[in-house]
Amino acid sequence: MKINIVNQSPYDLKYATKHSAGMDLHAFSDDEIIIKPLQRTLIHTGLYIELPHGYEAMVRPRSGMALKHGISVLNTPGTIDADYRGEIGVILVNLSNEDYTIKPGDRIAQMVINKYEKADIKIVEKLSDTQRGQGGFGHSGK
Repeated sequence: MKINIVNQSPYDLKYATKHSAGMDLHAFSDDEIIIKPLQRTLIHTGLYIELPHGYEAMVRPRSGMALKHGISVLNTPGTIDADYRGEIGVILVNLSNEDYTIKPGDRIAQMVINKYEKADIKIVEKLSDTQRGQGGFGHSGK
């Protein structure tokens, strides 16, 4: 599949390995950005995307940043719709107790392209029964 992307940043948009599902997104900023504990901020990427109908781009956290520093994408996953033409921004949140510095060019998130289908919604009075029923939120134990 080919996707049109405008890249106004000096950073390459690529997959880190042959079998990576997500492309690395880089911080596009002239200055360092400090994210204080429990603070959220929008990080620019300099990227603009044109997705085909029936596809979305999902912005996900980088596992190393999450594990080592408590940095995550706040609206995980962030969804980029096929009709959006604005700059891709990443909402990062610092869930740690320490300031975290984003430097220009740092890899801040990953973007995965997914195909989706729209549901044909049918409003009904009752749903079919299952063995699980309404059990949720840990009902099956550890």
